[in-house]
Amino acid sequence: MGRPPQRESQYFRFTKKEVEQMEKALEEIKGATPAQDVVQSLAEKFNAAPERAGKVPVQAKQVLGWFNHKRRPQKAKGDLMPMTSNSTPSPLNDCPAKSATANSDKVPSEKDPSDAPEWEFEARSSKDGAWYDVATFLTHRILESGEPEVRVRFAGFGAEEDEWVNVRKAVRLRSLPCEATDCVAIKPGDLILCFREGKDQAIYFDAHVLEVQRKRHDVRGCRCRFLIRYDHDQAEERVPLRRVYRRPEGLFSWEFAENV
Repeated sequence: MGRPPQRESQYFRFTKKEVEQMEKALEEIKGATPAQDVVQSLAEKFNAAPERAGKVPVQAKQVLGWFNHKRRPQKAKGDLMPMTSNSTPSPLNDCPAKSATANSDKVPSEKDPSDAPEWEFEARSSKDGAWYDVATFLTHRILESGEPEVRVRFAGFGAEEDEWVNVRKAVRLRSLPCEATDCVAIKPGDLILCFREGKDQAIYFDAHVLEVQRKRHDVRGCRCRFLIRYDHDQAEERVPLRRVYRRPEGLFSWEFAENV
């Protein structure tokens, strides 16, 4: 079907030793987002190691991408609430300098505000076309064309990586990691977010599912494989479920632009 998947040897991979060091660092910070200096230090350490000689250099974004891939929360579907006109999230409601975890607009007075649903966002960077978790919405503006933009601080990055992004096209609810039983709901044609370990990257891109190979699950979990095509460069690859993130729109109705 179309272009065959690229060979594994053509793809960037962290070495076993590098993965062990990142796992140790993740354990030390107890699953939190690593500080920027920690990420940069690891990238520099990996590039200076003899094992990396002759291979593609490691970038700080790749290290951070690995940490984000490991620590993305496993949200149960029961925690997701149907969207209503009163609870549709918008980053414009969170500016200036608000956390990217937004509470719904209205909370019944008899309930604790902490019971309100929280929405987490991701934004697409114009620098590489990849999606990153949003830590903070700093401010917003309306262009002469009428298009709304927000300035975002990406999770795990400093102010030098802040970007203006289009609200309608490049900001959305955070994609959800899949549990082993979610594979049955993933079908050809579905839009997903896929963790891509490429020749010079290890970050998240949009992709569409082309084909699903259903396999019997075992003690390791889901063994299915998904042939996907990345939207930004049309490259195709077979990936396991652990690299697939579902879009929330598949679980409840959400029209982001209507709230702008």
